[in-house]
Amino acid sequence: MPRPSAAEEDLVRQAGRALSRHGLVHAYGHCSMRLDAGHFLVSPAKPLGLVADEDACSVVPLDGPLPEGVLGEVRIHREIYRRRPEVGGVVRSMPRRVMTLGTARITPRARHGFGAYFAPFPPLWDDPQLLRSDEQAAALAEQMGPARAIVMRGNGAVTAGASLEEAVVLSWYLEDAARVEFEARAAGIAESGVILSEAEAAQRATWAGAIRERMWAHLTAESGKP
Repeated sequence: MPRPSAAEEDLVRQAGRALSRHGLVHAYGHCSMRLDAGHFLVSPAKPLGLVADEDACSVVPLDGPLPEGVLGEVRIHREIYRRRPEVGGVVRSMPRRVMTLGTARITPRARHGFGAYFAPFPPLWDDPQLLRSDEQAAALAEQMGPARAIVMRGNGAVTAGASLEEAVVLSWYLEDAARVEFEARAAGIAESGVILSEAEAAQRATWAGAIRERMWAHLTAESGKP
């Protein structure tokens, strides 16, 4: 079992606190980063906004049972890492607008720049129950496929990125895409509104120009500090 570095544990704790500070998780939610081909590091089993510097993260193997004390839905992370070697970070979140749309079996369309990262729209896991079995988690990962996110009906979302930082940024992007979708529908302009074409979305969904790094810096900045 690999031993994570202090920097790796600090990164997971920092990501969790950022998700909480921006309303993407609350009492529920977790995040993780890949350590190597066979293990990942997951946040402490407590509300992410309450995670302290002394709270230890847990190393989870891709094979075998979940370690004692690790939350049951961390199975989702494990199944995604198993299937997608390019994924370096996973976030299980509870964004408000994503949750609202999901109850109606709606996922946000690629209506603006941030929505482009999920074009044409994220898949929907059409089951509001908690995922507490290996079979359920495997089925969700299969349905997610290569997508950057999957919306869970009435139960939040999961994002996957090349790094934990990217997965956190994608969680914010997904909620903003849901905000635009919700407001367009509320204003009655959803049908007449423009959806990005496949070519437009592919061009816009870029990380060039430090796009990921700037949003990560924004999300992890402490309130009141420059």
